[in-house]
Amino acid sequence: MQLRGLIADTRPLANPAYRRLWSANIVTVVGAQLTVVAVPAQIYAITGSSAYVGLTGIFGLVPLVVFGLWGGALADVMDRRSILQVTTAGLIVTSAAFWAQAAFHADNVWLLLVLFAVQQSFFAVNQPTRSAVLPRLLPLEQLPAANALNMTVSQAGAIAGPMVGGALIPVLGFSALYLVDTVTLFATLWAVIRLPAMPIEGVAGGPPGLSAVLDGFGYLRGHPVLLMSFVVDIIAMVFGMPRALFPQVAHESFGGPVGGGLAFALLFAAIPAGAVLGGVLSGWVSRVRRQGRAVVVAITIWGVAMAGFGGAVGLAPHARSAMLVVSVSMLVIGGAADMSSSAFRNSMLMGAASDAVRGRLQGVFIVVVVGGPRIADVVHGGAAASLGTAVTAAAGGVLVVVLLAVSIALVPSFYRYRLPDPEPERAAPTG
Repeated sequence: MQLRGLIADTRPLANPAYRRLWSANIVTVVGAQLTVVAVPAQIYAITGSSAYVGLTGIFGLVPLVVFGLWGGALADVMDRRSILQVTTAGLIVTSAAFWAQAAFHADNVWLLLVLFAVQQSFFAVNQPTRSAVLPRLLPLEQLPAANALNMTVSQAGAIAGPMVGGALIPVLGFSALYLVDTVTLFATLWAVIRLPAMPIEGVAGGPPGLSAVLDGFGYLRGHPVLLMSFVVDIIAMVFGMPRALFPQVAHESFGGPVGGGLAFALLFAAIPAGAVLGGVLSGWVSRVRRQGRAVVVAITIWGVAMAGFGGAVGLAPHARSAMLVVSVSMLVIGGAADMSSSAFRNSMLMGAASDAVRGRLQGVFIVVVVGGPRIADVVHGGAAASLGTAVTAAAGGVLVVVLLAVSIALVPSFYRYRLPDPEPERAAPTG
């Protein structure tokens, strides 16, 4: 019975509309990760330059920020099912364009980068809209479980996709990977077509321009609990995400080759693996009503785990194999904690905000989730040049715990936030 209580809560899958979305995502996330691997690999194959590969960061991040915020505003005005249908179709078209340029050997790096930017633009509008529909499909008490299920699938794809893609590129070529992505996206298109109509409940937002985006930020200023859900995530990611250190740690601390190796692969796979493990054992999240406290505990565990990772790296010269096991274990624990934190924070955004502003808040959520780790790459990379990898990682984890404590002291209402009592009368559309 205790084990059953730990296994992921699958009650959200009883809702046909959510079940179709989640099942389709299992298929499409693999195809999407194949494209994530293929784009930089093809750019490097064309140019032989890591500098060109690095441009994917700019061409990907800028559309995600701009269209993530604008897409959230759009989702507070238009029928969300219509937005999902249009953006999913756009993702299919751009994926097909990736296939065409590879199949016909266009070999143009700028064409690839532009296609990547367009794809990320559709993705940036799609994701906040997709998240904003969940409270219309499910009761509030099932949102943590639904978010945990979603994150489990996405993180499993983050592990399997690169492994499969890396193995298949030499055998099948780039065009085959893009074709798989194109075909699998039709599963998601089918799922969103089957959704019920979703006009905005209550008063819809204004025209989806800059003023609407600013109104969303204004809404956060009046709701400190929601604002803090972003602040604590920025603290956790900017100061605690050590992934920029992994190549140097794998090579210098654990004796791996410059270009990868076992230690390199284990370090990069550990956090997603922890998230998947946390998702599989997420049955408890639906029973937690004090979600603010749960987020604080999860981020504290994340910070302690990252400090432990730094400590293990520092001890690696004395016991390389043992410290590699400890380092990977710390990252796995951190990944599981991050999964829990994300599930609760997203559920708080969905449940505590009004429907008319959920899209914009999910747009901000996407920007924070994507932008935080990228800022962390810069911060950790720069600090490691002066302090070394071990001190940088350990200090970052300690800073997460300290800054989190300061934040909670300033806004104690976040720690006290609890899920409202369930409403038995509420009936969710099943589609």
